[in-house]
Amino acid sequence: MKTGEGKTLVATLPVYLNALTGKGVHVVTVNDYLARRDAEWMGQIYRFLGLTVGVVVNAVEPQTPERRAAYNADITYGTNSEFGFDYLRDNMVTSLDQTVMRDLNYAIVDEVDNILIDEARTPLIISGQGQESTDMYVQFARWAPRLKHEIDYTIEEKTRTVILTEAGIDKLEQLAGVKNIYDENNLDLTRYMENAIKAQIIFKRDKDYIVKDGEVIIVDEFTGRQMPGRRYSEGLHQAIEAKEGVKVQRENHTLATITYQNFFRLYKKLAGMTGTALTEAEELHKIYKLDVMVIPTNMPMIRENLPDLIYRHSEAKFNAVVEEIKALHEEGVPVLVGTTSVENSEYLSEKLDRQGIPHNVLNAKNHAREAQIVAQAGRSGGVTIATNMAGRGTDILLGGNPEGYFDSILRKHAEQVNYIREMPSRTEDEQADKEEAIQQYIENMTEEEKNELLQQKVRECEEDHKRVVALGGLHIIGTERHESRRIDNQLRGRAGRQGDPGQSRFFLALDDELLRRFAADRVSKVMEMVGMEEDMPLESGMVSRLIEQAQTKVEGYNFDIRKNVVDYDDVIAKQREVIYADRRAVLERADMHERVLDMIRAEVNKLVDACIPGNMVTEEEQLEKLLTLMEAWVHVPEDVLPENIHAIRREDLRRKLLDLTIEHYEERGEKLDESAKQNPGL
Repeated sequence: MKTGEGKTLVATLPVYLNALTGKGVHVVTVNDYLARRDAEWMGQIYRFLGLTVGVVVNAVEPQTPERRAAYNADITYGTNSEFGFDYLRDNMVTSLDQTVMRDLNYAIVDEVDNILIDEARTPLIISGQGQESTDMYVQFARWAPRLKHEIDYTIEEKTRTVILTEAGIDKLEQLAGVKNIYDENNLDLTRYMENAIKAQIIFKRDKDYIVKDGEVIIVDEFTGRQMPGRRYSEGLHQAIEAKEGVKVQRENHTLATITYQNFFRLYKKLAGMTGTALTEAEELHKIYKLDVMVIPTNMPMIRENLPDLIYRHSEAKFNAVVEEIKALHEEGVPVLVGTTSVENSEYLSEKLDRQGIPHNVLNAKNHAREAQIVAQAGRSGGVTIATNMAGRGTDILLGGNPEGYFDSILRKHAEQVNYIREMPSRTEDEQADKEEAIQQYIENMTEEEKNELLQQKVRECEEDHKRVVALGGLHIIGTERHESRRIDNQLRGRAGRQGDPGQSRFFLALDDELLRRFAADRVSKVMEMVGMEEDMPLESGMVSRLIEQAQTKVEGYNFDIRKNVVDYDDVIAKQREVIYADRRAVLERADMHERVLDMIRAEVNKLVDACIPGNMVTEEEQLEKLLTLMEAWVHVPEDVLPENIHAIRREDLRRKLLDLTIEHYEERGEKLDESAKQNPGL
């Protein structure tokens, strides 16, 4: 279903139907803001129909009564990571009253492609801190700049891996003062160095991560959102911390893990919705057994997707983007500019500042203001720069959406009141006094005054809507193609909602990451053939097709990564299922007697078959090995075995050892029962 077609509202139908069973429904969203907003908006419908609604967000402490109450509601809104981590935490508790979730019954996933595909490359991991020293990371962060690219190491850009050359290994041995780096005591040194080089060369600040309050926080490459609490594994996060000069935290050891693929496959029923799933229909069917159905738009789509413009260098590209924004802004056309990183959004923002063009920036550093910025993005003359998040789940209404930024409207109204406007604000104390006066004025406003102000803004936005439609609607500018065609389509999908007019165009450069990694040579040859100037763009359907081929290649590569992640997790999925079921049974004080007997039989059978491959004992060593292994469990008396060991049949021995082990287990059980009766407090 396309953007603005009412996915959030339509979801109430299957959610209500499945909630009637009383087994619980989870509505999964991409961030806490949308979870809260949708629970508030749609909760009115559910409560009217007699159902209860809960919200699970990062701000609610895990394993608390509030969290449990949210899960016990008929319908629970929350993010994918909160649901996943609560599942893992529930299977690590030492008492049933610490669990919060019910059985996983039905989930409907909003922005299903983002959660089930984009996020599926990273498994959910609960870790505990290790004991290793962090000094080595700091030392290697100093050494890494001394090694030279192509001489001491090579970089595989497609897989983002570093390989040390012979010269690099020699240099590392000199720096570390060791003779042989491949000695078993020195094996970790190559890992430290490769991670230090990755941190220096491959992982970029304000693109792959940001530094905030002395912490390295990963930025989601697909949405541009911060991912607090997530850390790169295998020592890479520590290497980045050492590079940035912040406190290096100890490496973590995995305590519990599950992939999103295997977590969502635990639900009895699974469904989802998005505007951009068709390109991933095959993967959704293969991994989740989900079919993709395309719902036609309510009104015909009239957005115009203009051909890409390709430049030789990023500088020429960004200059052209600024000129395009300037021209559109002067006409009054609202513009939404999509960037692939925080760094690029801030670089473009600086260029617009120099041109005196007012604009808003929406990136991982200020996503708290996301809803308000997006609500105003469709106003005439508005310029909004956004990373890939681009207000996912929030509609951009032409002319603006006053309800979306009503807090700002109230504030501006209060600031224009005479006595507040005249208050000085030079010092911090004066600013605090003025802020207090603004808040006090807003609190003292009556509901009638607030409603009158809102209606006035609604009328203004309606007039502005007509003006923006006449100008051709919202104009989307993409500053780089993403690895995934879906992310590009999501950016385009911000314009042209509900039959509104709109335009979209991508500005590209040969040194963009996607082109550099997968298509630069071929595109460069085309540009040379037609004799392109440095600042002249190439507009060609053939080049656009080359780029789409590169994207298809990367999508295939990323699918393989996700497939590998789930294949590895499938190996332990069965084990996890059995262990979690046994653990739950113990917590529920279920009778584990038969389960333990089955485990004893399986283990004795395994030992007998491993030590005695034939039907008869043929060598004394076979018997000695078996009895040594059995002694770890139970003492085997001599009368169990006949004098002539060659007369021992494997099946007879198996039966005797099973009887002996089970008898020993039953005796121990009786003693423990007796001890429990004598000491009821234990």
